[in-house]
Amino acid sequence: MRTTVALLFGGRSGEHGISCVTAGGILAAIDRERFDVIAVGISREGRWVHVSADPSDWTLVDGRTPEVDPSGDEVLLPRSRHRPGERIALRTVVDGAVRELAEVDVVWPLLHGSYGEDGTVQGMLEMLDIPYVGSGVLASAAAMDKAATKLVLRSAGLDCAPGIVVHEDRWAADAHRVASYLRRNHPLPWFVKPSRAGSSLGVTRVSDPAELEAAMKDAFAEDPKVLVEEGLEAREIECGVLQGRDGGEPSTTLPGEVKVGDDLDFYDYEAKYFGKGTVSIDVPAALPDGVLEEIRETARRAFSALGLEGLARVDMFVTPDHRVLINEVNTMPGFTPYSMFPVLWENMGLGYADLIAELIEQARTRRLGPR
Repeated sequence: MRTTVALLFGGRSGEHGISCVTAGGILAAIDRERFDVIAVGISREGRWVHVSADPSDWTLVDGRTPEVDPSGDEVLLPRSRHRPGERIALRTVVDGAVRELAEVDVVWPLLHGSYGEDGTVQGMLEMLDIPYVGSGVLASAAAMDKAATKLVLRSAGLDCAPGIVVHEDRWAADAHRVASYLRRNHPLPWFVKPSRAGSSLGVTRVSDPAELEAAMKDAFAEDPKVLVEEGLEAREIECGVLQGRDGGEPSTTLPGEVKVGDDLDFYDYEAKYFGKGTVSIDVPAALPDGVLEEIRETARRAFSALGLEGLARVDMFVTPDHRVLINEVNTMPGFTPYSMFPVLWENMGLGYADLIAELIEQARTRRLGPR
């Protein structure tokens, strides 16, 4: 019997469209001889609907990302918890009547950002004992919150970019004191970023203290918790990680490097997805062998320290003296054929379709939370 996978994508976050494009990539590449696929979209309002599994419906068109249409047939989760040996019965509401949709083996939450990558959907699936791809509730939440990530990683002896956390109410009450502290303790430029958002949404590079107020406003529009970090003279390096089989050590890729041209302040949302500015990707990164191995070991340690499962992409900085610092950890990185995570694994000899299959098979055998 072939494995049936429910791909879950879209969602309520600002990364809704990118999640849909990720789903399109997987729908186009998944081995249909091994897997049957059910496509479930989450609209921006949070409605779960049965959508097309045709990859051509989930691609960029004229620079616009696709959207989940909320008017589709609603999808319902099982009435009770999934039991070992059984398949997961998804239902749909058609013309006011509840009908069987499909029996699936695994759910893959291809969701980026809040209400999907942050442990919320993972918690819903855990409550029903539904196997799924990726990290669990606590690990997803800790990796989504960049401030929490740094606390965990620093406690494990791993270096991170220096900076401070600012809450919206503190900024509203005492912005002048916060700005003064930054000027005294953290050299410019600063990077202002929402603590719990991805794809560089709400991120601003601040090269003059006069720009700070507008940058904080943009970041608070995404999240009431914001990081202000020092800009570093460093290379941007990314490393892919896969969970080891049967309790083995995580596997890592050779790192890749993102090179940003002088026409960009940094690797922002438009540069990542819409071709803005000059960006090149080197896989593998041109670094000494010892530094490459240190990057891979740092990625392994970060994966283990955060208790991650399935997959992750660990983003790091490497300074001119080859010091390695972690920037952030992504538990559901971009997954189109051209995204860094699959490209890194392709370089290691693990092709896109096989990478998809590996993650699904791992999810089928995972143990969920406490019984």
